[in-house]
Amino acid sequence: MEHYFTNNENLKSEIRCINFSFDAYNFVFKSDNGVFSKNKIDYASLFLVKTFLKFNKKKVNSVLDIGCGYGFIGVTLSKILKVHVDMSDINKRAIHLCKMNIEENKVDAEVVESNIYEKINNKYDLIITNPPTHAGKKILIEFLNGGLERLNKDGELWFVISKDKGAKSIKEELEKNCKCEKVAQSKGFWVLFAKN
Repeated sequence: MEHYFTNNENLKSEIRCINFSFDAYNFVFKSDNGVFSKNKIDYASLFLVKTFLKFNKKKVNSVLDIGCGYGFIGVTLSKILKVHVDMSDINKRAIHLCKMNIEENKVDAEVVESNIYEKINNKYDLIITNPPTHAGKKILIEFLNGGLERLNKDGELWFVISKDKGAKSIKEELEKNCKCEKVAQSKGFWVLFAKN
């Protein structure tokens, strides 16, 4: 079975545009076959962004959107927070789309192809992700623990995860090494943040 984090060079390209508005901001996202949530803005990703913007009270100067897909989270936050955002994904098609979406929406962002944190060398005030839960718990824990290692002092890792995909056990796992809190829940999804 093909997953959205699998590079399938033979998959036919059918680029489509997704229009999205948030408050006074309008966005256009190009999407395609072979990427996560290709036809619409993913509910969990949108819930994560809205929750972060509602509850975060700190100024963030550096942001990483890890497992960025076509760039919805990173592009949206870059425009609204007026901050540079680094983004990364393992899927080549997602990287290509993300570059187009950075340009299309005129935001200060950069995207790199990376297997999780392989090519990520900086530290950040905010690491935010809708991690690929279908990749399995081992990869999920790598996403989250790797993020904690790359936070600046007082930096935070924000993520969204389905209750059905082990949100409670992931929270308990992280709490062994850091502070982790559930901020909000909706339609079976939990938004959590963790900090060292």
